[in-house]
Amino acid sequence: MHVTVLSTGGTIASTGGDDGASPTKRGSDLVSAVPELADYADIDVDQVAQIPSFEMDAATLESIGDRVRELDGDASVDAVVITHGTDTIEETAYYLDVTIQPETPVFLTGAQRRPDEYSPDGPSNLLTAFRAADAFDTHGHGGVFVAFNETIHAARRVTKTHTSTLETFRSVGTGPVATVDRNGVAIHRTPESESTHVPATSLAAAVYTITSASGATGELLEAALERGANGLVVEGTGLGNATKELGTAVRDAIGEGVPVVITSRCLEGRTAPVYGGVGGGERLREYGAIFAGDLPAQKARIKLTLALAAFDEEAAIRRVFAD
Repeated sequence: MHVTVLSTGGTIASTGGDDGASPTKRGSDLVSAVPELADYADIDVDQVAQIPSFEMDAATLESIGDRVRELDGDASVDAVVITHGTDTIEETAYYLDVTIQPETPVFLTGAQRRPDEYSPDGPSNLLTAFRAADAFDTHGHGGVFVAFNETIHAARRVTKTHTSTLETFRSVGTGPVATVDRNGVAIHRTPESESTHVPATSLAAAVYTITSASGATGELLEAALERGANGLVVEGTGLGNATKELGTAVRDAIGEGVPVVITSRCLEGRTAPVYGGVGGGERLREYGAIFAGDLPAQKARIKLTLALAAFDEEAAIRRVFAD
């Protein structure tokens, strides 16, 4: 098996310093620290970025996508492993899944503890990714996954649920695709892309996320429109509701031709247009808002940004949120 490792920085590559922790280790350092990886594959390493993932920008994300697309088309590459910071790993995974839906299995992994801290988890997570790559390649499974804490999660479902624990990643509503233990890789459902494809790669559209909460006004949404927002994601309460003031701003934005996608602050469950009032979900639906189901706000923002690049018609944008 031949695996290409794309290194981007993150906690897995970071060490402490006087100005705070930052990525200092190269991808080659991470691979050489786990000699067992060579038992599973021949390895190439590309350094595509060296940043904490909370600084991931559109240009870097697009460049990672370009590289993964190249590797997916290279018959000599059996799997891709991307080392990445955990803060936005699920967004990078989702972007790759939505835009590429690779036939080659792609695994993103990282760490909650730095290499210079006690019991760093990066080496184990990297080994988990390689073990899963071997199993998925053997059975011909493709798609994008997050490999962490001996679990494998589909990009569509995975989310970070804790700031610091090792078991931070969960596949909400479905559970992991596979788990890894001493006996090997146990596959629980068919590993594949679980995302709706959007035929675009550009993240140039200006999409803003606004969160509803007690007392929230429409001022931030109005400011986003003044700055030329092309689309908006509202992270609503409960089933997908907003305050009266925010609901009024949503109505006005849709009236100006700006698509608005409704998500929920809740970790689990789907949005549904039920309540009336000014900002209730049923009223937002009547205004023309798009409901994102169980897609969280951070992923809905990526999907809407891509949909704006792919489609001019509101109906086509609405269809990509039907999953």
